Amino acid sequence: MFKPARLFGVLFLVLQVAAPGICASKAPVRGAHAMVVSTEPRASQVGVDILQKGGNAVDAAVAVAFTLAVTHPAAGNLGGGGFMMIRLVKTGEAVAVDYREIAPGAAGRTMYQDDNGNVIKNASTVGYRAAGVPGTVAGLALALGKYGSMNLEQVLAPAIALARDGVQLSYFESESLRRERELLEKFPETKRIYLRDGNLYKEGELFVQPDMARTLELIACDGPKEFYEGTIAQLIAKDMAANGGLITLEDLKKYRPTLRKPLEGSYRGYKIVSMPSPSSGGTILLEMLNILEGYPLEKYGPGSSRTLHLLAETMKRAFADRAEYLGDGDFVKLPTSGLISKRYAVQIRATIDPFIAADAAKIGHGNPGMFESEQTTHFSIVDKDGNAVANTYTLNGGYGSGVTIPGTGILMNNEMDDFASKPGVPNAYDLIQGEANAIAPGKRPLSAMTPTFVLRDDQLFMVVGSPGGPTIINTVLQAIINVVDFKMTLQEAVDAPRIHHQWMPDKLVAERIGFADDVLQALRARGHNLEVRGTIGDCQAIQIDPKTGVRLGAADPRLDGRAVGY
Repeated sequence: MFKPARLFGVLFLVLQVAAPGICASKAPVRGAHAMVVSTEPRASQVGVDILQKGGNAVDAAVAVAFTLAVTHPAAGNLGGGGFMMIRLVKTGEAVAVDYREIAPGAAGRTMYQDDNGNVIKNASTVGYRAAGVPGTVAGLALALGKYGSMNLEQVLAPAIALARDGVQLSYFESESLRRERELLEKFPETKRIYLRDGNLYKEGELFVQPDMARTLELIACDGPKEFYEGTIAQLIAKDMAANGGLITLEDLKKYRPTLRKPLEGSYRGYKIVSMPSPSSGGTILLEMLNILEGYPLEKYGPGSSRTLHLLAETMKRAFADRAEYLGDGDFVKLPTSGLISKRYAVQIRATIDPFIAADAAKIGHGNPGMFESEQTTHFSIVDKDGNAVANTYTLNGGYGSGVTIPGTGILMNNEMDDFASKPGVPNAYDLIQGEANAIAPGKRPLSAMTPTFVLRDDQLFMVVGSPGGPTIINTVLQAIINVVDFKMTLQEAVDAPRIHHQWMPDKLVAERIGFADDVLQALRARGHNLEVRGTIGDCQAIQIDPKTGVRLGAADPRLDGRAVGY
């Protein structure tokens, strides 16, 4: 039956145009030679110090990563894992260092379910059984040994000094500890170190970590073997055994990081190089860019309801594919080449109504087979020679599982929640996980981390990444299209308001500040189940000025990031 109200709504949507809602942004930080951008100012400065001492981008990256374990303990870590993308200017080739955590040998697909098959609340997120075998120390050591120019003692020195002598806590870090008090006070060693036994740290107070300093000294002296076979390994295994954890000394001894070939695609003439499995980041990013390439986004404008609608509908479909198909490619066959195929994007694009939101429950996943041929942290680095690193690593949730191994200062991850505790049941991020991501011994859980390089004319143009659980992929997506489609400066692209949709739950999340009310109303009129809240992501990006070669750094204003160049 003809409905005049619906016709009026559609006409309103067609005609409605609104200002982008982008706040004024300062210019990106400029560095004639090199740039480091991270979420924590002291870590960024450590990276630049290493570069000024003659180190390359990988040396600086390893130094920044170890420093963040001291200065940003909510996500910087020794007890977690992640991914490092490296591009060497000499060869123009990129490599992906996979140091993702793995499931312990005693893990099983129903380990977080009760006798009735129901998922046990918090079982995969809090405590000893939530931790996977950490990969950070091994991964950083591998990257340094193969692609760096300095040794562990040199790059660890700044982190050791900061742990031993103490760091003056910023407002951001002191409030982070206060916000997570409920988790941190569950475990005596964590409460002692991070909550000072209940006498909470205040802004400006000195936070000294002698146990962490000793741990870093041992790693500097004896390398990763100390962490995986030596005194540190024995302390981890002992504490796990005493508290019902699954990680054994044998699990630690068997851990190996892996070098992988990055995924490559294109978007409007730019080359996109991103992370392969076991991260879903690169696959889903390329799938979404391929879909969006068919729309004249520049014409629609940034922040318009039409642009945001197309972004949301693209995100829905890509995340539906993520839930169905993606997992650890070492364990399951992945239809990656189909998912990132331009022809597959044409098929998916045809399912998108340009004006009305689809019911996510009716979308389901696509069929790529026929085309076969929130607390994380990211930093970006480009050195004087043009070598680049995009690194994203994590404990998963803020402060991970909450467990600190006595005598080490090491916070353990809760990365096991990134598996499907029960296929089809949402995890802590409300993500639906499929059979491909079921728990198995030695398997790496699926990730959303998306460290990415953008190239123009085969020259490095942009280094980008973000934390934020499933919002990571969509944060990186929006940063790229803001620069490529909407011709924003890098800082404007990072500052601009963001949206997020992950298929299920069928909810379009928009940041609280930055979108005009009439745009939000237009999205609701299109049928989107809109939720306005907080902030999304913490993007840290670098752009190379193609005319001058100057490094332009943009730290996300949403948290406490800093771009430092020289």
